[in-house]
Amino acid sequence: MHIDPITLHKQNKLVEKYRKNDEDILRFFDYHPFKGTEQRVKDLKGRHFDRVQLSEVLHTMNKQWEVPEETLANIRRLEKENSMAVIGGQQAGLLSGPMYTINKIISVIQYAKEQERKLNVPVIPVFWVAGEDHDFAEINHVYLPENSKLSKHTLSEHTYTKSSVSHKQINHERAENWLDQLFEQLPETLHTKGLYEWVRRCLDDSETYVDFFARFVYHLFRSEGLVLVDSGNSLLRRIESIHFKEMIQYQPVISEAVYQAAEKLQQMGYSSSIGSELNDAHLFYHLHGDRILLSRSDNGEWVGKQNEVRFTTEELLSIAKEHPEQLSNNVVTRPLMQELLFPTLAFVGGPGEISYWAELKEAFKTLDIKMPPVIPRLSFTFIERNIDKLIKKYNLTAEQIINIDLQNFKDNWLAEKSDPKIEDISTEVKDVIEHAHHRLRELAWGIRDDIGQLSEKNLVYLDENINFLQKRMIKALEEKYEKELWELDLITLFIQPSGSLQERMWTPLPFLNKHGQQFIKDLTAMSCSFDNEHYFVYL
Repeated sequence: MHIDPITLHKQNKLVEKYRKNDEDILRFFDYHPFKGTEQRVKDLKGRHFDRVQLSEVLHTMNKQWEVPEETLANIRRLEKENSMAVIGGQQAGLLSGPMYTINKIISVIQYAKEQERKLNVPVIPVFWVAGEDHDFAEINHVYLPENSKLSKHTLSEHTYTKSSVSHKQINHERAENWLDQLFEQLPETLHTKGLYEWVRRCLDDSETYVDFFARFVYHLFRSEGLVLVDSGNSLLRRIESIHFKEMIQYQPVISEAVYQAAEKLQQMGYSSSIGSELNDAHLFYHLHGDRILLSRSDNGEWVGKQNEVRFTTEELLSIAKEHPEQLSNNVVTRPLMQELLFPTLAFVGGPGEISYWAELKEAFKTLDIKMPPVIPRLSFTFIERNIDKLIKKYNLTAEQIINIDLQNFKDNWLAEKSDPKIEDISTEVKDVIEHAHHRLRELAWGIRDDIGQLSEKNLVYLDENINFLQKRMIKALEEKYEKELWELDLITLFIQPSGSLQERMWTPLPFLNKHGQQFIKDLTAMSCSFDNEHYFVYL
């Protein structure tokens, strides 16, 4: 394996400026991403965290997933007063979800190791699993390569409530059938049997989709001391109780802060990632399995989006104290909760997360805390040998292949195989016919209107006949270069599936099936610079 840094030309504009240390963007954050570590350490020393209770909850939570000893040791290290955490997070996708989840975990582990070496204090890699999320449709599928396209494989469930993923029980018969169908799509390799056995074991030992996610991830990262947090766990809710009360009391100020930050960014030409309104409560209430988004009414009551529930502030504070498991965070209050629970040295996020964290600085300030340094995660595209050979065959560089429009490249490549180009000759012939036909149409209109109309249709028929011939000629050309066009489709499948980066569409399953787990271990063991936007990883 070797890796090369790659520059991305089509980046999120805000993130691009953030990476380039643009002062107009950096003022929306409390720390410079790569120069604020020393100040962050000093700031954390002045704060108190309930480390013992947090450690106990994490220990109980992780024990159920039969985690490696390295994880339990790191949980114990969190009790030390000088320890800190590097945190990233994602939804509990099937088989980890898209590859960017794996890339994000690798980023958290690498950054934690790097900072522990520099600071000579315990730095724990923590991954926040958004088990409180309820949109199962966002995580219930994976994509697998089929010929030169990606096919979607959905694990269908009869879902009648908006229950959190942490509480969603797996229908094992459906899940096992889904998993078997996935493996039927994979080519048989030296790794297939073992891969199926350990994935199936992860599934069989899991009650919920968060369990399945956790067991899968821990199997991949057994020796790294990674600590997973299920944000929907009821034990975690108990220690979040006091923080929910703070968020309820400061809701008007938090909502105003987020709204004003979004307004400022929009005035600078950036769209709001959160899309918040002043009456947003930024909390959910759980009722009979449903997760209900709350807002504030004109009279200050806390109201469900569809008027399902209605509370006074006193009633909601009582719920936060007595039944905190009935509350959960949204995209605004989740970062606040992470910061209140953990001594966070840094948060590692993707482009979307950096964009919405840009709206949160003043929200942190309302709770008298600072936003942690926000580190852009590592981004990888995995290149197999056959794909690397094809890229070179078509005289493309790595930077070209990730940035150009590959569909447009393919169309132009085929067009150049006809000299002159079929489309150019067709247009030229149409122009000649239209010019020659003009006198005929003039004569027809002079005879009678219906004959004139017939002449116009005649021109249309001639045009359609040229189009028909053009299509047939292009099809014949495609048949002649069928192999080459398939190769270009294969490059697109790996590099720009559906016009996206590989990490946004591909699941790790095909790579694990072909290469085993070692490539994940090798990549995790490396020390990649977080300054680089993207990497090609050659397998």
